[in-house]
Amino acid sequence: MLRHHNTTPGLPARSVILGAGGFIGGATLRKLGGSGGAVLGLGRKEFDLLDDRAALDLATQLHSEDALVIVAARAPCKTPAMMLENIRMMAAVCDAVAKRPVAHLVYISSDAVYADGPLPLSEISAAAPTSLHGAMHLAREQMLQAAAGATPLAVLRPTLVYGAGDPHNGYGPNKFRRQANRGEAIVLFGEGEERRDHVDVDDIAEIVRLVLEHRSAGVLNIATGTVASFRALADKAVALSPCKVEIKGSPRSGPMPHNGYRSFDPAATLQSFPNFRYTAIDDGLERAQRQEFG
Repeated sequence: MLRHHNTTPGLPARSVILGAGGFIGGATLRKLGGSGGAVLGLGRKEFDLLDDRAALDLATQLHSEDALVIVAARAPCKTPAMMLENIRMMAAVCDAVAKRPVAHLVYISSDAVYADGPLPLSEISAAAPTSLHGAMHLAREQMLQAAAGATPLAVLRPTLVYGAGDPHNGYGPNKFRRQANRGEAIVLFGEGEERRDHVDVDDIAEIVRLVLEHRSAGVLNIATGTVASFRALADKAVALSPCKVEIKGSPRSGPMPHNGYRSFDPAATLQSFPNFRYTAIDDGLERAQRQEFG
């Protein structure tokens, strides 16, 4: 749940986005820039958090009135080496914040910090990751919480993200759309029966904007509360494409992730921001198709 520190919503004097060159960071940069606030975007080309001078260099960039949005990560985290790099990156951020405290901290984490369960997940669900990716994000959350002190810290945990311009092209709607538009068959794991929640990247950017305006602190999941099977998402991708391609199942090489079901209760989002509404999956996929393929 979030606690709002601003009695009257308003963007901070400046928002600094670490990871502005990435998928979520780029969407957030565009959202905040379009809202009229002062924004400094720092991507990997401009700023390397693995550099030995990263903490000192970041501290010199920060002002006491800034809000610092941390999106930068090597993700998805799949190896111990990547885990260590992500910890080093957050250590640099924590050292910088210790040297030059800011007015607000926002960390884009992941729903991977949660254990699986048969009921919809909420902000009070147990954080018990079962993957390196989830363990990495939970460790970074705790590092930042320790460094924040009295500074308001919002930890945002999005579920699977889709939208135009996704550089990862992982299994899911972004990849399905691109395969369909190239006229390639879509190959599902199993029969695509696993049901998951997917959130539009622009919805994440909008929630970041709202969190900054309210100077919110606490934990918030970013998930729509609606699940769809990967087979249904593949069907939607083909329906949007000018090419009518085949959708095929394939034998699974391991157990079905999350026991085939992972859903969320979005009540905390609606309580924190009563006027916000998540984008329906059909509308979000259609918009991504227009943006990416015209």
